[in-house]
Amino acid sequence: MRRVLPALVVAMVPAPSLAETAHVAVAANFTAVAEELEALFEARGEHQLALSFGATGQLYAQISQAAPFEVFLAADTERPELAVSQGLAVEGSFFVYAEGQLALYAPGRDASGGAAVLDGNFDKLAIADPVAAPYGAAAVQTLAALGLYEAIEPRLVMGENISQTLQFVESGNAELGFVAASQVLGKAGVWVVPSELHAPIEQGAVLLKAGEDNAAALAFLDFLRSDEAVAVIEAAGYAVR
Repeated sequence: MRRVLPALVVAMVPAPSLAETAHVAVAANFTAVAEELEALFEARGEHQLALSFGATGQLYAQISQAAPFEVFLAADTERPELAVSQGLAVEGSFFVYAEGQLALYAPGRDASGGAAVLDGNFDKLAIADPVAAPYGAAAVQTLAALGLYEAIEPRLVMGENISQTLQFVESGNAELGFVAASQVLGKAGVWVVPSELHAPIEQGAVLLKAGEDNAAALAFLDFLRSDEAVAVIEAAGYAVR
């Protein structure tokens, strides 16, 4: 007599979640750190990131025009909070992921005297666009606090973002430049600007509405607050409160 084999029973186990990609808008000052974090995050083998860099103001303008970003890492807190209030980001997802430091970069010059380097001979001082880039706004505030803005204003050259500002200095188009301290970590000719000379540069992260159901976006924001990520951020010259 032939035996009839029972039908195969499919085990009721959860299916592995499918890998997704999160498109992340990142403030230009955070470029190198974001790329390092991207490598660590993707090494987990779960999800991928697609990073886009630019000035915070420019990125926000793109977000408000329905650019396909799921996460926004800004160089300020104003725009991420505005994204929440305008319904572009998920309520309750905002947090400060880093606090930046402003630095005056004067390659080939002695910056040990701090602001005194601004009294020396130079033709051009580079800053980021203060409307679009919080580090540019902090640079203007610093010059005003030192009583130097009116005298130096005719010699200012403005980068679209903090990365272009650093390029101006490194290319010789400006002898000095206010940049993010993280960009010139370990270099000579750097004066880290005292925080009391400008408003705090708190950098906010937020989950955008387009990423509300994106597993990669949710996982990346969780990762950003992990001890592993915080260690990378602090090693790059940022504070994490």
